[in-house]
Amino acid sequence: MKSGILALGVYIPALRIKTSEIASVWGKDLSVIKSLGVWEKSVADLDEDSFTMGLEAAYNAISNFGIDKKRITKVLFGSESGAYAVKPTSAMIADFLDIRGEYLAYDTQFACKAATSALISALESVACKDDYALVIASDKALGRPSDALEFSAGSGAGAVVVGKSDKLLLELEEAVSFTTDTPDFWRKQHSKFPSHAGRFSGEPAYFFHIKSAVELLFKKLGVSSKDYDYAVFHSPNAKFPVRVAQQLGFSQKQIKSALVVEKIGNCYSASTFLSLASVLEKAKKGDRILLASYGSGAGSDAFSFRVSDLILGYKSQLSYYLTTKKYINYAGYLKSIGEL
Repeated sequence: MKSGILALGVYIPALRIKTSEIASVWGKDLSVIKSLGVWEKSVADLDEDSFTMGLEAAYNAISNFGIDKKRITKVLFGSESGAYAVKPTSAMIADFLDIRGEYLAYDTQFACKAATSALISALESVACKDDYALVIASDKALGRPSDALEFSAGSGAGAVVVGKSDKLLLELEEAVSFTTDTPDFWRKQHSKFPSHAGRFSGEPAYFFHIKSAVELLFKKLGVSSKDYDYAVFHSPNAKFPVRVAQQLGFSQKQIKSALVVEKIGNCYSASTFLSLASVLEKAKKGDRILLASYGSGAGSDAFSFRVSDLILGYKSQLSYYLTTKKYINYAGYLKSIGEL
């Protein structure tokens, strides 16, 4: 039996704010929006946080794919906006899902790749044991008012169940990770909003790490961009994934389906899971998918997946969440993030 992803679930809050609304409040022209390519973003309401969103995504993954919860022996939660500074969200989600008894639970933090780091650990674990692992990515992303991040920081969650099975959604071919100490983005203890190193978030951070990880993956597998049907890259905006895709030899056709960032913004740790869900709405059995996350601080995890049998009955919830929305103005936005 092969190891891989058996189930995928997502959740996106209903509230949305158009980035043109944010620009008008701060007297900025639409060039900033065009440069980012983010036209609107999802906003978690006052009664939503990384816990509630992650729970919804996990429930969707388990229920929609008929996963036997008794086989889940690991619950891993990746986020940079945990509901508590000190209290595991993973254990809270497991309890609400009625996962009981002997199981391992812990939270991970590595900016926007917190969950893909956990995914590597989970995939390595299930390759050795006949059990399942639940990996959740969830963030209520915030940007300081008037900061560039305010135009792109969205909210959402994704969750996957991994294990060994003859019936997989995605079969894992290989996974690699590349890391350096590059402080391009950070949030200190007790700070509500993150800080960033501006333009340095691009070349020495995002592009260098993703390209390094993907090139390591290519070398291990003896493949190139031409061997993939789809590519998913972490999306802090809509221009970065397009540019890094071009640098690695991918076409617009290979990455177009993954660019949900245009409609919901950068959901941080959930970004790659949500983009993967978008790709799976079009993928067919036998297709090959490259997935590369990015986390400030800095590192990238790269995965090669092969679409397997379960795709024939795959029903995504993504379209529902993308179309179920309610627009708010800037005052409503400030209220939802607790600033008003």
